[in-house]
Amino acid sequence: MTGTSPSSSSQSDTARSDTVQAGTDTPASTPEADSTPAIGRGLLLLMAIAVAATAANLYYNQPLLAEMARSLGVSQGMIGLIPSATQFGYAAAILLISPLGDTMDRRQLIRNLSITLALASLGIFLAPSFWPLLLASFVAGLGANITQQLIPLTASLSTPEARGKNIATLMTGLTIGILLSRTLSGSISGYWGWRSVFLVAAIITVIIGLLLHRHLPSRAPAVQMAYPRLIASMGTLFKQHALLRESALTGALWFAAFNAMWATLAIHVTDAPFDYSVQQAGLFGIIGLAGIFGAKAAGRLVNRVGAGRLISFALVMVLASFAVLAAWGDSLAGLIVGIILLDLGVFAAQIPNQVRVFSIDPKAQSRMNAVYMLCYYLGAAAGSAIGVKMMSVYGWQGMSLFGLALAAVALVHHGVKQRRSASSTQ
Repeated sequence: MTGTSPSSSSQSDTARSDTVQAGTDTPASTPEADSTPAIGRGLLLLMAIAVAATAANLYYNQPLLAEMARSLGVSQGMIGLIPSATQFGYAAAILLISPLGDTMDRRQLIRNLSITLALASLGIFLAPSFWPLLLASFVAGLGANITQQLIPLTASLSTPEARGKNIATLMTGLTIGILLSRTLSGSISGYWGWRSVFLVAAIITVIIGLLLHRHLPSRAPAVQMAYPRLIASMGTLFKQHALLRESALTGALWFAAFNAMWATLAIHVTDAPFDYSVQQAGLFGIIGLAGIFGAKAAGRLVNRVGAGRLISFALVMVLASFAVLAAWGDSLAGLIVGIILLDLGVFAAQIPNQVRVFSIDPKAQSRMNAVYMLCYYLGAAAGSAIGVKMMSVYGWQGMSLFGLALAAVALVHHGVKQRRSASSTQ
């Protein structure tokens, strides 16, 4: 299977020879299961735009935290629960909703999620106090599961040779959505206040939802399975596939570090020595667009270099980024260099990591992706909450050292697993 390193390829081949479903899946005779479909450029572009627009909802609140805290009269530590609630909602959807992509028509599922996300955005816009805002933020995370339906759908519509490139295209959209969300929310908030950001988000969600409902193919699912067995089967997949476990843990560690930095950046730069406005803080998202180049390069190189080697190189960049942020994070130049390295590294690692997960078992791509992304976003939620706490107690340098430690553990864990996999195939 393309998109894996020599070591992970052998492991994936072994995993695919196992009975992943352990007798619980009934393959349906469908185009998705029995043929190699194709995806047109126009549809791929629409899906990438939809991923960008949807993923942005997970990060609109990050540069607004200081303004939200002042508006609602809560502490910095308390307001740090808002981005965590969104991430936990996203993680819950990955666990409970994402697997449905293997047993339901994803087009209908995406329609329902679009309605949920639009209503949640309106709920944030209208929230009168902290606790309704917290609840609406959680529901917004549930609705944002649209991204985790579109990515496996792209994998199933792609040939093995084009899978890495097509996923990289969607991940480019994801990168743009994540990073420009902060710039967009900071700019809108600077003119009309933080609540207006979520009214705009609701309108965008409605437009994207209508376009997807019109243009996405309606496809029969790959398997037929009752919902309780569907959810339980994810545990079976996690136990059976060492590659899935390694990918999930490594990804969770680097994404926790990534979110710790981005959740605290606005707090850092709106305080001394920078004293920037919320609008200026949002502009740092433009710097983070360096992640686009990481994603595109990884999509081109994953088949040639190998997933394992590419991930190792990317993690070195993440480690270096936090070293820069810890040493020179009180200067603008230090922040710029650190952010560029961080976003290049994280998105360069994400493409090969996700491609090798999709390569394990084509009939369980939604569940494989659900297990992986559940760990990924649980890491994000924990990283956001702990990062804000570290920032409030130990300052920017304490948060940076926290991110450095996470990146170091991820690199060591990945390296150990790669060596063990290589030695087992010799």
